[in-house]
Amino acid sequence: MQSSKPSLHGIWLPLITPFLNDELDETSLRRLVQHYASQPIDGLILGATTGEGLTLDHAEAERLVKVVKEEAERTGWQIPLYLGLDGSHTREVVKDVERTALWGIDGYLIACPYYTRPSQQGLYEHFVALANSASRLIMIYNIPYRTGVNMSNETMLRLAEHPNIIGVKDCCNDPAQSFDLLRYRQSGFTVLTGEDAQFFNAITQGADGGILASAHINASAFASVRHLLGEGDWKRALENWRLLVDLPRLLFAEPSPGPVKHWLWRAGLIDSPEVRLPMTAISEGLAARIDDLVFSMSKEH
Repeated sequence: MQSSKPSLHGIWLPLITPFLNDELDETSLRRLVQHYASQPIDGLILGATTGEGLTLDHAEAERLVKVVKEEAERTGWQIPLYLGLDGSHTREVVKDVERTALWGIDGYLIACPYYTRPSQQGLYEHFVALANSASRLIMIYNIPYRTGVNMSNETMLRLAEHPNIIGVKDCCNDPAQSFDLLRYRQSGFTVLTGEDAQFFNAITQGADGGILASAHINASAFASVRHLLGEGDWKRALENWRLLVDLPRLLFAEPSPGPVKHWLWRAGLIDSPEVRLPMTAISEGLAARIDDLVFSMSKEH
């Protein structure tokens, strides 16, 4: 187990997984790492929701981690790497935690068990079992509109006492619950919002940062908003946020990560916008809107 908890903060990128002809596109993956190494990004999440982790087999997930680590080391990018895991069979998720322990990751982002809708005590015991077996830190992913179960703040704060549980990606979709979690959390327990469109509000209320799919497009702008709020310059922060807020609305207009992948493809960062079933390509209408923005931004630069 971990003896102490490092401080997690800032802009974390839930990296997309590029595919080409239904295979892991390692060339594009290395290009992405090279690109984001120069961005104000404080951590990477691999193989989670935005990374289509549910469609990756074990070998692909391991290769994904290996390639990202290799390229980050080659470029001199020292960045914490967390791996997305999930499942509703506690013993199997424990096996996944143990199996991936030697992959060289720094921690895990683990979603609440989906579909089964366990009780709060069931959620507590599930994560305790995972944390007891883990040699790396765990961040809880609370996203009830995907899993069907909402972890209460009481359960969250009980789990925060475990030395291997470092924080939460908060997507509870309940502003009052998120506010109270920030009010009552223990020192050292990280809260990162996973709601891109709510980033400004979350930071003003004390969140440590965000795990933001939209940071694929403009990590600097999100980082600037957080920095300005931290400096107490609310006026400029709000001005910047007003310019930025339409981006997450666009990127989540259809199921993620389709819109993000289309943007990255048009920007030349990946060789294909492919997603794996049951995800499908974005609509022609949304593609045209994104194409217009990518073109206008390229002209500005």
